[in-house]
Amino acid sequence: MLHDVRTLSVNIERHFDDVAMFLAEPLNFPIWATGLSEGLAPGTQGSGAAPDEWIAKAAPNSDEGTVFIRFSPPNEFGIADHWVRLPDGSIVYVPLRVVRNGAGTTVSLTLFQQPNMDDAQFDADAEWVQRDLVKLKTVLEAE
Repeated sequence: MLHDVRTLSVNIERHFDDVAMFLAEPLNFPIWATGLSEGLAPGTQGSGAAPDEWIAKAAPNSDEGTVFIRFSPPNEFGIADHWVRLPDGSIVYVPLRVVRNGAGTTVSLTLFQQPNMDDAQFDADAEWVQRDLVKLKTVLEAE
């Protein structure tokens, strides 16, 4: 089954290498991704996390609770994908790309409409992601 999809992006006045390096570090995600604003920590034995997963407590305005996130390893290609394992065991794939754009960079996130998500929720999720991308831009252009 195919999901409805939206690709959201932001242009950032920073060099590709700077942006890719920033997004390759999981600890930087709570700085700009408000869904992870309560923090992120490496999984530990007995925490319920797989060896390559991080533990995140979802933002207070979310009903997800604790989630587990696996990040793409740092790479030279600007791939910063991540997989979010929800409390019910389902996994949400989040493709995140850093692309050279002249002297700057474009960051794109592909958002899939989840099976339990109606159109209004999908619209709200897309607006939330776009706000987070704008925050990423603000953070990186201020450095």
